[in-house]
Amino acid sequence: MARPKSNAPPKVTRQQPTKQKFSGAERSALYARREAANVLRTVLRGDAERRAVASIKSLVFSPSVRNKRATFALVCETLKHLNVIKDVLEIANVLNSKWKRQEPLVYIICYDILFSKETPSMGDAEKFLMRHKDALLSGLATLLVRKKVESVDELLGLSQLNGHVKPRYVRVNTLKMDVDSAVQELEKLYKVQKDETVPDLLVMPPGSDLHAHHLVMNGRIFLQGKASSMVAAALQPEAGWEVLDACSAPGNKTVHLAALMKGQGKIIACELNQERVNRLEQTIKLSGATNIEVFHGDFLGLNPKDPSFAKVRAILLDPSCSGSGTITDRLDHLLPSHAADDKYDSMRLHKLAVFQKKALAHALSFPQVERVVYSTCSIHQIENEDVVSSVLHLASSLGFKLDTPFPQWQRRGLPVFAGSEHLLRMDPVEDKEGFFIALFTKTNTIDNSESSELPERECRRRRKQRTRQSHPYLWHKVLFRALNGSFHGRRRKPV
Repeated sequence: MARPKSNAPPKVTRQQPTKQKFSGAERSALYARREAANVLRTVLRGDAERRAVASIKSLVFSPSVRNKRATFALVCETLKHLNVIKDVLEIANVLNSKWKRQEPLVYIICYDILFSKETPSMGDAEKFLMRHKDALLSGLATLLVRKKVESVDELLGLSQLNGHVKPRYVRVNTLKMDVDSAVQELEKLYKVQKDETVPDLLVMPPGSDLHAHHLVMNGRIFLQGKASSMVAAALQPEAGWEVLDACSAPGNKTVHLAALMKGQGKIIACELNQERVNRLEQTIKLSGATNIEVFHGDFLGLNPKDPSFAKVRAILLDPSCSGSGTITDRLDHLLPSHAADDKYDSMRLHKLAVFQKKALAHALSFPQVERVVYSTCSIHQIENEDVVSSVLHLASSLGFKLDTPFPQWQRRGLPVFAGSEHLLRMDPVEDKEGFFIALFTKTNTIDNSESSELPERECRRRRKQRTRQSHPYLWHKVLFRALNGSFHGRRRKPV
């Protein structure tokens, strides 16, 4: 039986829209914008909280970033134009709540639309902003009129810092490779010289690009500046020692300590910030060091009398500082906070100095410690000589004196107190970066000798003398109780 014909209209088969094909270059640009946005988000958050996770360069050239060159360029250029981009977005008023939550990515794409030759077309955020391209360009034109300038360069008014050509320094990770083998490998690309000050440091021509080199990627060499490499070398830890790195992230100095100790002994690496802990652990893994124990906590919260620190013989203290000596190298002059007024800078330096003094005094209070290095990448006296001067009396009472790291180095501390000639300074012009190092060494290391080598009577005399020096007020109380015939509940004969 034949079925009756249906009066329904025939079905129209819709053709699926053909997916737009993108080139490899467009895909690469898309990934670079996302990677740049992630870096920019971390940088801006750290700058707003005044506690950076790492420098811009460190973040960009971490192993997790694939397209390093493009990402670095995008981050730097977006930061240079950031104030203009924010003003244009405010004038254009095109962002809804969804895209306001992704501001770092919006900033990156707006830079491409307004100032770059790129025309971003791949990605939802790119498509949204390209639909408002005319409004953005109009906003830029309006801003130029408001500011009464004729060009974007004039609008930016960038104060270019006087740059100084700086060599590329490379530290050989001797846990994985010897210095001569590294020289032989790197000489295939560039001229290589051994540094005169730090034995495992190599000097290469300015602009030597090694970020993608296999020796960097596998941790056989580290791209580390000369000043940074001098800090661990100044401490001179011996193989088998226990060493405490008080403020260790991102970890270059920590793993340098491990190499100097030939992978022996133990390093306790303290870091308070979780993101910086993650960065520290990545650095340690890359270096291959196995004698580093990461402590996620505040160095100032450690109890020097805790038995777990009884064997610590050296402390490296490289605390948070203004970074004024490496401002160009770190690219901090691109950050929004760099435009802060002098009053804010003065307040910030004061707060940093207060913390630095507490940290240095705390480092000196560990009973068995024989060597303490205090370092900053600052050029300010308030963070350098003034911090050291503030603890001199305490250091002396605990048996420490200022020592001279790298005696052949010519530039020394500012002559603001007796003994400042022991301090080491690096000059931003002469040495291409500003840095400061102070070395404290203990003069009365007699703990190991208070055994059969010394008569018991002499050991008691020395212990009393140290108690009298370290705790003068306590000593008077002890002497008073002893003279009255009572000490720890026991009767004693009069002295």
